[in-house]
Amino acid sequence: MKKEIANKNNKSLESWIWDAACAIRGAKDAGKFKDYILPLIFIKRLCDVFDDEVNKIAKNVGSRTETLKRIDADHSRVRFYLSIRPKNPETQETWDVIRSLSNNIGDNLTRIIREIASHNSLLDGVIDTVDYNATTRGQREIDDDRLSNLIEATSQKRLGLNDVEPDIIGRSYEYLIRKFAEGSGQSAGEFYTPREVGMIMAYIMDAEPGMEVYDPTCGSAGLLIKCELALKEKQDKLGKKTFAPLRLYGQEYTTTSWAMAKMNMIIHDMEGDIELGDTFNNPKFKDSTGHGIKKFDRAVANPMWNQPGFNEEVYINDAYHRFPAGNPGGKADWGWVQHILSSLKDNGRAAIVLDTGAASRGSGNANANKENIVRKWFVDHDLIEGIIYLPENLFYNTTAPGIIIFLNKNKPTKLKDKIFLLNAGKDFEKGDPKNYISDEQIKKIANTYNAKKEVENFSMFVGKDEMVKNDYNISPSRYIHLGGIEEYEPIEDILSDLAEVEAKAKEADKNLQKVLKELGF
Repeated sequence: MKKEIANKNNKSLESWIWDAACAIRGAKDAGKFKDYILPLIFIKRLCDVFDDEVNKIAKNVGSRTETLKRIDADHSRVRFYLSIRPKNPETQETWDVIRSLSNNIGDNLTRIIREIASHNSLLDGVIDTVDYNATTRGQREIDDDRLSNLIEATSQKRLGLNDVEPDIIGRSYEYLIRKFAEGSGQSAGEFYTPREVGMIMAYIMDAEPGMEVYDPTCGSAGLLIKCELALKEKQDKLGKKTFAPLRLYGQEYTTTSWAMAKMNMIIHDMEGDIELGDTFNNPKFKDSTGHGIKKFDRAVANPMWNQPGFNEEVYINDAYHRFPAGNPGGKADWGWVQHILSSLKDNGRAAIVLDTGAASRGSGNANANKENIVRKWFVDHDLIEGIIYLPENLFYNTTAPGIIIFLNKNKPTKLKDKIFLLNAGKDFEKGDPKNYISDEQIKKIANTYNAKKEVENFSMFVGKDEMVKNDYNISPSRYIHLGGIEEYEPIEDILSDLAEVEAKAKEADKNLQKVLKELGF
């Protein structure tokens, strides 16, 4: 019964947040809605939590008016200080100031948000980058009528401390991003990793209290947050009420996604160090000397798949010596894997989402072997703990399944010189337009991987010798064949198979010619 109530509350919140999006439907492309909606919902959360804190203090002080005077004199009494005041603080809430805007709404809303940011250093540059009065060629991007509708839709649900859990708010953020992704394809896919993929990664990373966790391409910080949520879930099951939270670190290239990550952290009541910048060319997290990069206990990432644009010099002349396996060629997938490996402590582990082709490109193809050489280096150095092959049509910028590669710099003896492969190609529910992995399937995948349990047509160990025989093709689909469904097979795998067949045919023909010659033909 409790679970059913939670699901209903969550669904209600999702419906509410989508109603807010629909309030300005048509004013901008779907992928741009978030630029206006998410900061406004964040401000609503701040206003409601501020009122909760005011009310708590007022129980001892005697009135909200007197409490607000004391808060004005000492901002440290509240987590985030808001200077805006309703006409009657005793009967009205802080959000009512925004809800009552009627003239020059865009200009006044922008002014209020920037005023809030000016009083709170954590919010400076995070919530105050959106101009609700912006114009393009003299035309308002979101006019006051639509903005008024958006504010009113946002007003329909209270987001205070006792109204919703921080995680429910975060899941609503993800829901909205997911909806945008469905409507706009790649525009949201570049920073959105499906929730279920993130939870599989978090359960398998199994971070311990106080650990440092890193995401070099953190987008909206969803993967980092899920590691903390998985830790909280584990501690709850152990009956531990207090424990050291994870120390979260992320770097993001785009300003809007960076701001999103900062808001996402705050709205989850989590603290993280999120830096803005190009990780590949300028990693922001350095060691104590300032000359090397910082090392972490865990790393999670979903870098851009098949990212082009990095030439040989980037790998050879790297000041931080992050690329011990060398240049992977025209696609940066294994460049990111090397950066992440170099960012791990001696006993560190990582989970990285990559295109399926990264597991097989170059195998059996002498003309495209740079990536294969780098992959060979990882296998030969026994750094790959396991690989999960995901179901198809989960991600928003592709129908390809994707894989999760798990690195381990200190593999236990029982895992030496072998890789645990899991083919989860069957474990999904059909969705429209995208498939999804149910909570039960998430646990099945994560539990099987963590137990390293071999299950027929699902999971198995593959030794290094077998990988070598297959020219370092490490794709689970190569070794675990699923019956009853049509499997996605990357073109690289098909080319590899054809090359192998051709090589065997040539060898057979050579042997036949030798036999015929010996027989005198």
